[in-house]
Amino acid sequence: MTPFEQTVQQFLSHLYGPRASEVQRRLGQHIKHFRHASQAPASTENTTAEGGNAPMWSEKDQWVISYGDSIVAEDAPPLAVLNEFLQRYLGERISGVHVLPFFPWSSDDGFSVIHYREVNPELGEWEHIRELASHYDVMADLVLNHVSRESLWFVDYLTGSLPGRDYFIEVDPETDVSEVIRPRSSPLLVPISTRRGTRHVWATFSEDQIDLNFENPDVLLEFVGILLFYLQQGVRIIRLDAVAFLWKRLGTPCIHLPETHTVVRLLRAIVDEISPGTLIITETNVPHAENISYFGLERLAQGAPDEAHMVYQFALPPLLLHTLTRGEATTLQTWLASLPILPKHCTYLNFTASHDGIGVRPLEGLLPDHERDALLELMHRFGGFVSMRSNPDGSDSPYEINITWFEAMRGTRRGPDPWQIARFLCSQAIMLTLQGIPALYIHTLTGTLNDVEGVERSGRLRSINRRRWQRDELAVLLDSPSTPTHDVFRALSRLLELRRAEPCFHPNAAQRVLPTPPELLAIERGPLHDGRRLLALFNVTDTLLPLDNVGAALEQALSQHAWRDLDLQNSEEETALPPYAIRWMVTEA
Repeated sequence: MTPFEQTVQQFLSHLYGPRASEVQRRLGQHIKHFRHASQAPASTENTTAEGGNAPMWSEKDQWVISYGDSIVAEDAPPLAVLNEFLQRYLGERISGVHVLPFFPWSSDDGFSVIHYREVNPELGEWEHIRELASHYDVMADLVLNHVSRESLWFVDYLTGSLPGRDYFIEVDPETDVSEVIRPRSSPLLVPISTRRGTRHVWATFSEDQIDLNFENPDVLLEFVGILLFYLQQGVRIIRLDAVAFLWKRLGTPCIHLPETHTVVRLLRAIVDEISPGTLIITETNVPHAENISYFGLERLAQGAPDEAHMVYQFALPPLLLHTLTRGEATTLQTWLASLPILPKHCTYLNFTASHDGIGVRPLEGLLPDHERDALLELMHRFGGFVSMRSNPDGSDSPYEINITWFEAMRGTRRGPDPWQIARFLCSQAIMLTLQGIPALYIHTLTGTLNDVEGVERSGRLRSINRRRWQRDELAVLLDSPSTPTHDVFRALSRLLELRRAEPCFHPNAAQRVLPTPPELLAIERGPLHDGRRLLALFNVTDTLLPLDNVGAALEQALSQHAWRDLDLQNSEEETALPPYAIRWMVTEA
């Protein structure tokens, strides 16, 4: 038995006990078919110098997040329009694109999947995904926690037919499920009329998104097959959507269960074996310590991490909001300084906005409730909404803020001010500076305003940040110097251009937060093996910030080296930083 087979056996034994051998045999058939169907052997260009199957990434890795139809036109399928837009306006400034669920769906803008192996014909076809993948690393969602009630699997369940008959979780409605952690305020158990009468099935997110039963190994094997199919279509990054809720066991919170982590480890082992360089990223919008548990860092002593290659930095967006609307970086500094040093096989996905709202749960343990509530109230003043979730005691609490990032930067706690664009760009530059791979949501790139009409049409708060641009309308705005869209996109494009050319922004380059007054954020990246360092300074306030009393650590760093501005290419000394100033400075030694 090979080391890979031994690893798989270990994971399957944990999940399925005495059934593990049969499950492993069937899984082996999936892998054999994948290898036979692949045109070429698995690439090894992303292996480490030591020969391990660790992914390689660099400072050139910069991603965009977009729906397949975030930009539309009458003369081409939306996926082709997206490809055209990325190549025309961003080109090599980005290396990857997360195309949000592009499958046939029934609700939640794609996350209620009907057919996993089809492309929504309203967006295009698989050829468009493969064409995107010929230019960029494509991230695709593996929506494995739940499925649309319009799927064929659920039709099987309703009629008592195989294979879907046993794919779902029935629960007696009298069962106490109060311990279950919820991301929504909708009922957990949904009544369904079947040929056997009314049954109640588990639905974590909505009555249209029915949870799948991973205690049935057939479900796991279905998703292994789907994952391998995505790889055959050119997908390089697999996003495990809502994975934290995957495994259920009554009497527990049904989140982050050991079996869930084992499933992630199994998928990681499979892609490392058959497609080195493929990345697994977990989507777990939960408190920070729970989120980074998906790296599997507690097993470092036993060897390299064997869980997710990447996790989202879910605490970053709300902490940046707090920092830039409060005008002080103390909480952000403390959090950044507390981040664990990651092994080279792991990194973060840094972002400020995505298709979802700005999660509030990641602030738990980082920000007092009164500060959180003040932030929520401010976002409401700027035109946003707050989505709620149900707690085990029956109460509701804030789950996420629904607002576009550009509108969230409208002002400070004193209200709107003239510094919106400068504050917005400062937020993006901080995100781009941090250790990890950055991802910019399409509506961040375009400085999109709140889509209140979209909320009214759909009845969903998240629609506020999911506008569909007409290609020609967007092109006019991007090409017109008098528009915020032009100014924001041009400035962000310049930051991306500078970042991808600077080796100190390599995801694995060391990161240090220098102690400074709360009005100033100072981050050092490096030193690299040749002594090169980068020093990033950010004024997080709307006032001029003198540099004559910035703290001993920063004063020492500034005096020890000859710094030059990465953008302006000079070493002219400044005595003060303007409001929301961004400074990227480098030294050769």
